[in-house]
Amino acid sequence: MSSSPEGVLLKWNLGVEDIKQKSEEIKASTQKVYDNVGAVLSNEVDEKNVLLQLAHNDYKDGVERNMIDFLQHVSTDKEIRSASTEADKILSEFDVEMSMREDVFKNLLSLQEKNVVTKSELKRYLDRLVKIGKRNGLHLSSDLQDEVKGIKKRISDLSIEFHKNCNEENTELLFSEDQLVGLPDDFMKSLTKTEDGSKYKVSLKYPHYFPCMKNARDASTRKALEYAFNRRCIDENTPILEELVQLRDKKAKLLSYPTHAAFVTELKMSKTTETVQTFLSELAQKMKVLGESDVKKMLELKKNECVKYGYEFDNKINYWDLRYYMNMVEKSEYSIDHEKLKEYFPMDVVTTGLLNTYQKLLSVKFEVVEGAEVWNPDVTMYSVWDVETKDLMGYFYLDLYPREGKFGHAACFGLQPGCTKEDGTRMVPVAALVTNFTKPTDGKPSLLTHDEVVTFFHEFGHGMHQICSHTDLAYFSGTRVEGDFVEAPSQMLENWCWEKEGLRQMSKHYKDGSELPDEMVEKLIKSKNANAGVFNLRQIFLGSFDFTIHTQDKACTAEIFSDLSQKILTIPQTKDTNMPAAFGHLAGGYDAGYYGYLWSEVYSMDMFYSQFKKNGIMNEEIGKSYRNNILKPGGSQDAMDMLTKFLGRPPNEEAFLKSKGLFS
Repeated sequence: MSSSPEGVLLKWNLGVEDIKQKSEEIKASTQKVYDNVGAVLSNEVDEKNVLLQLAHNDYKDGVERNMIDFLQHVSTDKEIRSASTEADKILSEFDVEMSMREDVFKNLLSLQEKNVVTKSELKRYLDRLVKIGKRNGLHLSSDLQDEVKGIKKRISDLSIEFHKNCNEENTELLFSEDQLVGLPDDFMKSLTKTEDGSKYKVSLKYPHYFPCMKNARDASTRKALEYAFNRRCIDENTPILEELVQLRDKKAKLLSYPTHAAFVTELKMSKTTETVQTFLSELAQKMKVLGESDVKKMLELKKNECVKYGYEFDNKINYWDLRYYMNMVEKSEYSIDHEKLKEYFPMDVVTTGLLNTYQKLLSVKFEVVEGAEVWNPDVTMYSVWDVETKDLMGYFYLDLYPREGKFGHAACFGLQPGCTKEDGTRMVPVAALVTNFTKPTDGKPSLLTHDEVVTFFHEFGHGMHQICSHTDLAYFSGTRVEGDFVEAPSQMLENWCWEKEGLRQMSKHYKDGSELPDEMVEKLIKSKNANAGVFNLRQIFLGSFDFTIHTQDKACTAEIFSDLSQKILTIPQTKDTNMPAAFGHLAGGYDAGYYGYLWSEVYSMDMFYSQFKKNGIMNEEIGKSYRNNILKPGGSQDAMDMLTKFLGRPPNEEAFLKSKGLFS
C-alpha cells in the first residue's frame, strides 16, 4: 500500500470534491490569519503577532495550495485537471483579496517604523511585504485600490485560462511514410498509425515536433508542422495575451510606474528597464556577425540539398528550415549524428549518471522511496540525505514521460517549501521534476538526445536548489531568488553535459554498454558553439519581444513578433501564425522577464569557468562552496552578494562572451 514518507504532507489521491473542499479550507484558514493580524492594534504590533503569523501561514497555505494546483499539470483525469484549474482560479482571486488588506498593510508599516525586527531574514521579509504592499497600491485611495484589485483578479484568471488552453491542445497531423523520410526507425515505430495504416499521426508535443523539425527532409512536412505548431491556441490565447498586456500596463500606471516592464525590473537584479534594453541591444550587436555567418552556412547547405533532391531553392531560411539546417550544420561541420549519439544516452544510464554527479558535487545521497504515494505509476520518488550530517534534506519526484493532458514542457515544481515550522521543527522541501522525454518502445529503451540530457540536468538543478536551500521562512525557500537570477544555478550545471568527465558519467551504449567513443565526445564538445549566433539571437529576440510588448499600453503581438523576428533574427515569421499564443512564459510569471535566461547565463558562466573549470568539475570543495553560498541561502540574500561570496570578487561577463565564441 502506498503512503507518504516521513515529513511529506502531500496527498495525491484527491477527487474532485476533495479539491473543492481543500480550496475552501485554505480560504478559511488564511482568512482567519489575516483577520487576526489586521485586528492587532497598531501600538501593540510585534514580530510574533504580525510577522510570524504571516510567515507560518505561507508554508501551511503553500503546501495545501501546491497539492491541488499541481494536479492540473499532471493528472490523467480531465475532471481532476478541470477541478484543479477551477480551484486555482478561485484561490488566485482570493490571494488578490488578501494582498489588498489595508489593515494588514498598516500593521506591517507600524512594525517597520518601530524598528524592532533585528534578525536579518525576518527583517528582509518585513521589508519585502511592505514593498509588495506599496506595489499592490495599498498606499492609494480606496477607489484606486479597488481598481488595482479588479485588474489583478482579471490578470490571474486570464493567465490560468492561457495555460489551460496550452495543456489541453491536442492537434495531430497525418503524414505518409514518404513525407517522413529522414526520421529514424525508432521514432517511426513510436508513432500511431491511422486505422487503414496509410498515415502516421504526428502531434505537436515536443517528442514528436522537434525530431520532425530536425530530421524530416521534405520541406512541405516541416512547413505544415511549423505552421500548426506556431498556430497553437492562436484563436483562444492571442486575445488573452493582448488583454494581459493592456491590463499589466494599466495596473503599472495606476501604481505610478511608466510601464509594466519598469514595475517588474524594480525587484530584479537589473533594477531598471534601461539596463535590460542596453543588455539586449548590445548583446544583439555582438552576436550579429555570428548570426550572419550561421545563416550563410545554412543557405549553402539548403542550396546543395535543393539541387540534390530537385527542390526549388528560395534563397532564404524560413522558420520551418531553421532546426533542420541547424542540425545539418552540426552534422556537416562536426560530423555529429544525433541519432547515433542518442544510442549512448539511454534513460537509465543518464539518470544514474546525473544522480551520481549531483550526489558527489553537492555531498548528498539519494535513495528511492519504495511504495511512495504518487500521482501516476510512471512517477518515482527519492529521498535526499546530507552525506556529512546524515540528516534528511528533502524529497523529489521524477515524472519523465509524456501523457494525455500533462504539462507539455520541462519544469521543476516546488511542492513543499523547506522552512522552520511554528513548533520550531523543520519542514523538509519536496520538488517534482516534470518532463516529456520519449517513452521506451518494445525492445528499445527511452533514448535521449543530447539536448534532452542538457534539459534533464538543467531542471534537476532547479530541484536541487529547492532541496539544498535552508531558510527559516518558506517565503525565501529554494528558487525564491530574484527572477533574473533564478536560472543561473541550473544553467551553470548544464556545463557538465559538455565536459568529457561529465559525459563519461552519463553515457553507455544501450545495446552493449560500450563507452561513448572519444572521437564522438570531442566532436560534441567542439559543437557546443555550433549555431551559437542564431541560437542566441533567437533568445535575444524572444527577450526583446517580451520586453517590447511590456513597455507599451497595448500590442498587436503577431505584428511585433514578426517585425522583431525580421530585425533581430533576420527570419520572417510564417504568415498567419503567432507563436506567442503558446509562449507559456508570458502568462507564467516571466512577463517582462524572459531576458533573465540570458542575463543569468552571464553569472552561470562566470561561476563555472572561474571555479569549477579552473579547479576540476568534480571538485567536492568547490561543490560544497557552491551549495553553501549559492543554493543554501535561497532568496534570503541578494543574488549579487551570494555571487560575490562564491566567486571571491564581483561577477563579470568575460566568461559568458568567451563561451559564445566572442571576446569582449
